[in-house]
Amino acid sequence: MSALTDLLLAPDVRPFTVAAAIMMTLGGIELLTTLVGFSISELLGKDLAVEADSDSGLGGMFLWINAGRLPLLILIILTLGVFSIAGFFLQGLAHGVGISVPVSIAALAAAACSIPAIRVTSRGIARIIPRDETYVVNEADFIGHVAEVSIGPLDQGLPGRVRLKDVFGNWHSLVARASPKSTPLPVGASVLLVDRDAKSFIAISAPADLIAQQRSDRA
Repeated sequence: MSALTDLLLAPDVRPFTVAAAIMMTLGGIELLTTLVGFSISELLGKDLAVEADSDSGLGGMFLWINAGRLPLLILIILTLGVFSIAGFFLQGLAHGVGISVPVSIAALAAAACSIPAIRVTSRGIARIIPRDETYVVNEADFIGHVAEVSIGPLDQGLPGRVRLKDVFGNWHSLVARASPKSTPLPVGASVLLVDRDAKSFIAISAPADLIAQQRSDRA
């Protein structure tokens, strides 16, 4: 174990070790907060808005790596992870052929190699991560729809999450909590979104006829 620690803390790989440690810390925090129904991504903003002309260097790079299509925290975790992997790989390859690469040059090379990898990976992740809202559907349109509790149970305490599919076939993951007069709504329960406040949607148990109608529409 001490040999592995010495290897990870070696000066020529230290930036990549730090990046990996930050990535795992952020990922762990996000996982834990998501399990209790409150995502830290909500505090940082769901998306990274790139208000830059695509012809500018920095703005063009952000657009090229699909910034704005992923939650900001997920993009940060992805960037740190790809940078760390690229750095360890490059230094390992250099050591294998008996070359000593200065850490600054290795970091620049890893960053350069990471950008195309981030673009490809972020595009794939963006396709599978549910979005709270898309450019074709407004969140207000979800009121009156039946959803399924995905993280819960929903009660009057911490909010959970529900998922539903819009008319365009896009899946959405929405922050929700139970109505003040509702009993707790367990994971997997069908719920009706009846209102929303500044923080979350308000849900009640879905009537049986609406559940049956939803199932028939999917058939």
